[in-house]
Amino acid sequence: AAGILKICEANNTKIACAESLTGGLLADAFVRIPGASNVLLGSAVTYDINAKASILHVDKALLDREGAVQMAVGTARLYSQPEYGDRIIGLSTTGVAGPGPDGDKPAGLVYVGLRIPASLTPDHAEVLKAVELHLDGMREEIRRLTVFHVLQNLSLFTASFKE
Repeated sequence: AAGILKICEANNTKIACAESLTGGLLADAFVRIPGASNVLLGSAVTYDINAKASILHVDKALLDREGAVQMAVGTARLYSQPEYGDRIIGLSTTGVAGPGPDGDKPAGLVYVGLRIPASLTPDHAEVLKAVELHLDGMREEIRRLTVFHVLQNLSLFTASFKE
């Protein structure tokens, strides 16, 4: 998280999160780092599908099909301010932490979403990425591993940011 914050600050880039199963752990990974307020705009913990739709302003049908990506796009839009331009990374987490399944979805089925604005990519194309994870462990381990995977995926993109 510290490395991501440093790169984002150097590139005048902000981060916004939408969290379901991580319930604030992703934001916590950033706010533990001094100076995080220079980059992290906030995190909307939207646990319920209706909350995801109304707070993130995403159509419920889209959430059913493309939950993680739509949450990442929605949170970038939610925290957008004119002075930030199109330099807000959206991150999201959703899935089943357990201990048991949620309907037909097994515990450990997790989706993380990333929205990287075109202004930050070498080819000037917006990146919308959803990653499906199948994690093992107890509820808290699944939540921690989800945060790890978000940070890992984001670090792949931030490594290519323009200096």
